[in-house]
Amino acid sequence: MSKWSLHIAGIVLLGVLLLLQYHLWFESGGLRDMAKLKQTLARQTQENDRLKKHNEALLFQVQRLQNSQDAVEARARNELGMIKKDETFYQIVH
Repeated sequence: MSKWSLHIAGIVLLGVLLLLQYHLWFESGGLRDMAKLKQTLARQTQENDRLKKHNEALLFQVQRLQNSQDAVEARARNELGMIKKDETFYQIVH
C-alpha cells in the first residue's frame, strides 16, 4: 500500500470512529438516555419502597381489625362517631 492509501484509510477509520461515538453519546439508546433511565429507576425504586411500607401498614391495620373486636370498636368510635347502645354522648364545645 502506498502512503497515500494508508492516509485515506486512516481518515476513513477516524470518520467511522467519530460516527460510532456520535451514536454512542447522542442517539436514542445512547449514554445520555441510559443516564436518564438510571435516574428514573432510582426515583421509581424510592416510590416503590414508600408504597411498600404504606401497604405493610395497611395490611397490619386490616389484620388487626380482623382479629380484634376492640380495634373495630375503637375505629368505629373515632372515625364514625358511633356509640354503644345505652351510652350517652357528650360533646364539649370550646
